[in-house]
Amino acid sequence: MLVIRTTSARRTGNMFSRLLLSQYFGLVLFFVLMIGKLVLIHYNLHAQNIDMNPLDYVIATGSLLLVSFWTLWLPRRGRLIALVVLDILLTALIYSDMVYYRYFQDFITIPVLLQAGQVDSLGGSIASLMYWWDIFFFADWILFIPYVIFVASLRRRFTTNDHYLEASRSSFTKRFLLRFSKGALAFLIGYVLTFGPIKIYTSTWATGIFVGNWWSMALYNVTGLIGFHGYDIYRYGQDHLGPQPTLAQVESDKDKEWFNQHQKLLQVKNDLYGKYKGKNVMVIQAEAFMNFFIGKQINGQAITPNFDKLTKESMYFNNYFHQTAQGRTSDADFSTHASLHPLPTGSVFIRYADHKFDTLPSILKDTGYSPNAFHVYDSSFWNRYTMYKAMNYDKFYSKKDFKIDEPLGWSLGDKSFFRQTLNDLTTEVKQPFYAYMVGISSHHPYNLSPDAVDLDVGEFEGTMFGDYLKSVHYVDEALGELVDQMKKDGLWDNTILMFYGDHDNSIKDKALYEKFLGKPLTDLDMQKIMNQVPLLVHLPDGSQAGTYTEPAGQLDLTPSVMHLLGISTKPYHFMGNDLFSGKPRMVVLRTGAFTDGRVYYIPSEDGTFSKGTCYNLSTGQPTDVNACGPGYTEALNRLKISDQVITYDLIREWETEAKK
Repeated sequence: MLVIRTTSARRTGNMFSRLLLSQYFGLVLFFVLMIGKLVLIHYNLHAQNIDMNPLDYVIATGSLLLVSFWTLWLPRRGRLIALVVLDILLTALIYSDMVYYRYFQDFITIPVLLQAGQVDSLGGSIASLMYWWDIFFFADWILFIPYVIFVASLRRRFTTNDHYLEASRSSFTKRFLLRFSKGALAFLIGYVLTFGPIKIYTSTWATGIFVGNWWSMALYNVTGLIGFHGYDIYRYGQDHLGPQPTLAQVESDKDKEWFNQHQKLLQVKNDLYGKYKGKNVMVIQAEAFMNFFIGKQINGQAITPNFDKLTKESMYFNNYFHQTAQGRTSDADFSTHASLHPLPTGSVFIRYADHKFDTLPSILKDTGYSPNAFHVYDSSFWNRYTMYKAMNYDKFYSKKDFKIDEPLGWSLGDKSFFRQTLNDLTTEVKQPFYAYMVGISSHHPYNLSPDAVDLDVGEFEGTMFGDYLKSVHYVDEALGELVDQMKKDGLWDNTILMFYGDHDNSIKDKALYEKFLGKPLTDLDMQKIMNQVPLLVHLPDGSQAGTYTEPAGQLDLTPSVMHLLGISTKPYHFMGNDLFSGKPRMVVLRTGAFTDGRVYYIPSEDGTFSKGTCYNLSTGQPTDVNACGPGYTEALNRLKISDQVITYDLIREWETEAKK
């Protein structure tokens, strides 16, 4: 009996060993684990209207075959090592996407990876986006890596005719052909499984998705995560490797005609046109400075008392939208100064700094202004040093030009930053000047030192939301000190001051805003909260003060400044509107959302128009989605035109043609 049991146990052990040593077991295990991770990240995205249906699992399987088919060309042990390397690389990519999405609601792209040198600078901001349960993304390593080590350490102790092993004594050529055939078959199957369902999607509800490219989430919904990155690599290669892509002449002509028609709308002249010719212009871009807290108090203390006071003597646009995408702060900079939409992926500052744009600093320099940029951070961050040269600034004052006498948050506190900038403007820069100042103190994760700000946030104490309120309160104090110093230096009555926020704070929890505002919020309310930033415009004589409720966006700032200074916009290519023309305006966001003051359209995350929601702004309630149809068509058209202008360097092309 003992012998029988021992023999049985040995047979069972041999069968188990054979299973582990099977030439396909490692590959199957790899697929199961990676599919699990793709499902894990999908359900942690919490993306509305995007579910993993059976075809999505087919695409995921096909995509994994396309990235792993070549491992079948390797000997068994080499294949297992290759699968471990693939597991590590794909896990790193998936988890990086997860962390990146928590902040940007987007996925990492090649242009973002080219900015990887900036990641070290993010420090605590990245750490705050990592959760303890993220360990499940790496849990498979406990199983997969030991399995590979176990298999690699086993000796060949089975006969050469074992069904499970490739211990055949056949010729090298036959073994090579067999492996090559298996790999080729895997590639073919992967291709069919990936592109078959994608073809179904793009011929039905996702028509034109690879033409518009207006949102990464819409692409993800069609291609899956691995497919998204594959397409991103393909698109980047098209843009930067080999011959540069060209746009069909008919498309270029259509884009040019759109600008010709839009320029006519910008030629409206009224009493404000040229009224402030020759005045200094100071534009302050405040980090993550949103609109929902303006005029609000917490525990009896005003959050932004200085800003609130300025709204009484300035033009306050309370329906002003940031129009940023992946480039965030750099997108706000670009949209504000070039009056074009940012790209759906990456940053224009990084991807196309060598292309031609009509920018406010360059235009003002041509009219006798001294344009200067100020930002207390590394000059290479967001490729500013290169881009600011292209924008024709006289000088870019970066971190090396400031004395770090008030270290706070990421760098120098905005109070000292504003103070030192004013000193430079009054002692080094000739007038009239254009001063562009990029603040940083209210940057994620908003952890300023406790002694830097005095604001009782009550029940929000110890939370990121509470820290955020403290950080914008500090920025408001810096703004107040700036205004006081401008008055002392004699700049207040000779300078147009503009102050706006660059983008949202990346805090998406609706419950926090409901608690702060003391009321339930609809999807429309949250859409406005996350996309609206304040714009304050103080004119030298304090005229036109009041609150302006018509929709506006960052693309509108440059045409508006030129209106006040009496500079014609006719030769230039702007997509924004003049805030002072009195004409109705349409504001388009990078996601395809838009508002014209009558309706507000929120697109679905899968990019299907009919699945989006159209709100009647007079009632605040959803209405027939077709009421937003014409506006949505125009919104996508504007995004397409802007993308083409940037990608194909059309402004340079049009200027070259005009000189012939």
